[in-house]
Amino acid sequence: MAAPKCNAVVTELTVVNSDSMIIRIAPEGWVLPEYTPGQFAVLGLPAGSARIQLSDPEDEPNNPNKMIRRAYSVASSPLEADYLEFYITLVRSGALTPRLFALERGDKIYVTPKITGLFTLERTPRDADIVMISTGTGLAPYMSMVRTCLKPGATRRFTLIHGARHSWELGYRSELSTLDRHAENFTYHPVISRPDEEIVPWAGTSGYVQDVWNSGKAWANWPAAPTPENSNIFLCGNPAMIESVVDLVSKEGFIEHTAKQPGTLHFERYW
Repeated sequence: MAAPKCNAVVTELTVVNSDSMIIRIAPEGWVLPEYTPGQFAVLGLPAGSARIQLSDPEDEPNNPNKMIRRAYSVASSPLEADYLEFYITLVRSGALTPRLFALERGDKIYVTPKITGLFTLERTPRDADIVMISTGTGLAPYMSMVRTCLKPGATRRFTLIHGARHSWELGYRSELSTLDRHAENFTYHPVISRPDEEIVPWAGTSGYVQDVWNSGKAWANWPAAPTPENSNIFLCGNPAMIESVVDLVSKEGFIEHTAKQPGTLHFERYW
């Protein structure tokens, strides 16, 4: 079967730091399908595409016409019908991300015409408050959610806890801080684990996302702390973080949501 052809173009690239970037792509000759915030799409590039210089050498040569494909959560809102946005971390030994990081505006790329996934708010009661916890680029699906679901007059509360090692790894920090100031039902809590390595002294929270949960800072303005009766928790990112938080909140009665048993705990591991 012939490999799929590039069917989209890079319209914008934003470097977050040396190891992460935000990329926007637009379809060429077709219309983006409808999708739900939290879902993912598959990106691809031919194996013959250039790799960024800082990447590790590949062990074996690839067929240059072979399409290398990987799934990434969509960070843009479906309300933006002209493009898809992705928040991506460079894996220097990987097959695709070193090629993605070598792209420039105007370059061609492949994106699957189908956007899918179950990591969405559709599985939660409409009146449940939402706690979103992430590390690194695990923030991406939450960006799609808040960009879509934060509306004036809405009563459902959202709180987003984002953990990273350094402040310069907190993607979308400016946008989320602005939302925190202006949206009454949204709070943003960035946390870094290596404050001693900051160039400018860090005035925010230090530690890990688990520390933010234990401190109660994330819902200080809520009428009550999150419980399985009033809230759902979403986890996305480092598997070790997810396992730790699952252990933590399970003791408070939160249980994993499955197809057979609806629950209040939803998670998606990023590798």
